[in-house]
Amino acid sequence: MVFYKIAEKIKAYGKLVMFSHTIFSFSFALVSMVLAARGLPSLSTVFWIVVCFLGARTGANAINRVIDAKIDSRNPRTANRQIPKGEMKKGEVVAFTAFCFFLMLLGAYQLNWLCFALSPVALFLLIIYSYTKRFTFLCHLILGVTCACAPVGAWLAVTGKFSLVPLVMGCANTLWVAGFDIIYGSQDYEFDKANGLHSIPVTFGVKYALLIAMMFHIVTLLCLAVIGILTPQFGVFYDIGLGIITVLFVAEYRMVSPDNLTHVNIASYSVNQLVSLTLLFFGLLDAFF
Repeated sequence: MVFYKIAEKIKAYGKLVMFSHTIFSFSFALVSMVLAARGLPSLSTVFWIVVCFLGARTGANAINRVIDAKIDSRNPRTANRQIPKGEMKKGEVVAFTAFCFFLMLLGAYQLNWLCFALSPVALFLLIIYSYTKRFTFLCHLILGVTCACAPVGAWLAVTGKFSLVPLVMGCANTLWVAGFDIIYGSQDYEFDKANGLHSIPVTFGVKYALLIAMMFHIVTLLCLAVIGILTPQFGVFYDIGLGIITVLFVAEYRMVSPDNLTHVNIASYSVNQLVSLTLLFFGLLDAFF
């Protein structure tokens, strides 16, 4: 009975933070880690990088549910989330968030002084993002920058110094996430506009928002191509992966239009999970073989 309750609680928290979406920036982090180490770093380094990533990502999603609880309760699409429905209390989720962020800070401390020194910056981004749609349409890019801490942080965890490759990878991560977040946010155009919330769809309209998202993803492909040029570990397998990602992006934009957002969840999430897995698989394949 006790184990069943524990399992149910873990399942509830997994749903709260959308744990299945962890793969998005995790692939960038792992590829960046392997490139920085020119193989696998020590098991200790791998462990603490994973701890940092999971702590940061999980805590950010949890605190987002607390900060957006009132907004979620008014939006028919999100009204069935756990806090608006009363299935979880805000205090409980805040405590869970604090634990996650503690794990992130602990992991950064265990890695090196630079990671630990920069961890407050990451923590600030993880929290402030949830407020940005209240005052700027750049919220999608701020989310992207927050996610880009993963590949940049993984590189710093291994090398202890900045380099061009992780910065370009961070740029790719930023624009990729911002692009599919714009697609996802298009379905809330009417609600956001009526409630004074800011987004690229609200500011420019859904038609131009989708074009902006497409532009972001084109630049994402260019950044990934530059990484292939800058990185001697990458070769034919990475190029194949880049080709598959291009096809996935094309498919993504064939699924949505300003007049038909029926498949927006598939286009923004499902397709981009495949993008993430493709980068991970072919990037690691080239890095190791």
